[in-house]
Amino acid sequence: MRLKSTDPEIAQLVTAEKMRQQDVLEMIPSENYASSAVREALGSVLTNKYSEGYPHKRYYQGNKYIDEIEDIAIARAKKLFCVPHANVQPYSGSPANSAVYMALLSPGDTIMGLKLSGGGHLTHGHPDVTFSGKYFRSAQYDVEENGRINLDAVRVLAQKEKPRIIVVGTTAYPRIYDWAAWRSIADSVGAYLLADISHIVGLIVGGVHPSPVPYADVIMTTTHKTLRGPRGAMLLGTEAGLTKAPDMANKIDKAVFPGLQGGPHDNVTAAIAVCLEEASRPAFKAYAKQIVTNAKVLSQTLIDEALMLTTGGTDNHLMVVDLRSQHVIGNIVAEALEVAHIVVNRNSVPHDPNPPFYPSGVRLGTPAITTRGMGEPEMRQIGHWIAQITREVSQYKLPEVKEERAAFLKATRLELAQNKLLGDIAREVRSLCHKFPVP
Repeated sequence: MRLKSTDPEIAQLVTAEKMRQQDVLEMIPSENYASSAVREALGSVLTNKYSEGYPHKRYYQGNKYIDEIEDIAIARAKKLFCVPHANVQPYSGSPANSAVYMALLSPGDTIMGLKLSGGGHLTHGHPDVTFSGKYFRSAQYDVEENGRINLDAVRVLAQKEKPRIIVVGTTAYPRIYDWAAWRSIADSVGAYLLADISHIVGLIVGGVHPSPVPYADVIMTTTHKTLRGPRGAMLLGTEAGLTKAPDMANKIDKAVFPGLQGGPHDNVTAAIAVCLEEASRPAFKAYAKQIVTNAKVLSQTLIDEALMLTTGGTDNHLMVVDLRSQHVIGNIVAEALEVAHIVVNRNSVPHDPNPPFYPSGVRLGTPAITTRGMGEPEMRQIGHWIAQITREVSQYKLPEVKEERAAFLKATRLELAQNKLLGDIAREVRSLCHKFPVP
């Protein structure tokens, strides 16, 4: 109520966004619903405090309770992941990855990560436009035509490029990682192994995806996505990493602060502590298992509906639909799905002939709709809707002339808003959403 009286314009938009989240199927794999307890910590008086430094070593007074909160968050992270060191201060995943590079590398050292077009992340050494590609030499591995990572090819590339660090983690890879094999490749060239588990962290905690802890030197994860926490990140030091480099924990801590950022966001630290407590409970394991079950059912439904998925399916929480056989780009399908209240994101497919802004696929996942309590019957229905919509819009062809594309998309967007099938499905989707309220 105070927001409404202080700033009715923002209050109205917050309310509108709340209603949007309730009325759509949120299927972007990196989005989820934080619990009311997490949000309560996030919106608490802790946002008023400033606490440069680390617990019991602050540069500001008045941090008695902040120290206790961060101590609890660190202890819970170490216990949940079975690691000897945890830093819960990174603002997000990109600065956290940057902190690892700052701690362990020198400018010009080689980073080996997955190409962006194959499902990698910008901070995994994408050349030219990112911190990781501008200040370090980049040697990127790729996926095969079937969308899978060929570890033999990765090993050959590592032997050739001699990277100082190998990054394992993707934004759009639907298969399980063989951590032992990655450790072997890293050891063969004397490289550090960084596991970026931002997407699959909840699945690892829930025991439905193997953990990199016995194999990686350092682990980075965001705290939202499948972990259902606030927007933040953690860096975890493993026994393997600290054995290799006993000063690694200290180097990483110094890279986070003062290397890359100032005071931590104490409200986020508290919210991370809350989500770690929630993730330690048996109900979270059941949730993680259901995410994977739902993803497998949804992916099989899409395949049965004659849609093509990269790698032919999924082992985790996400899948990428390759739309090239439908001769339609991801923008059109994503726009059409949103009209029907199904929210996904356009995404490149392996070796995509189209540019990233007009990619040939869409990426979708099951974490958020699983949080709402949906199960296998709902996945089959959702898969049928997605296939219907994809077929409905397959007549929209991207112009070959680049200058015509923006106008084409604008006109198409207006047509989709008036499409009867999309409107009918939107009403069915809203009805389904009301049966499974946002927690």
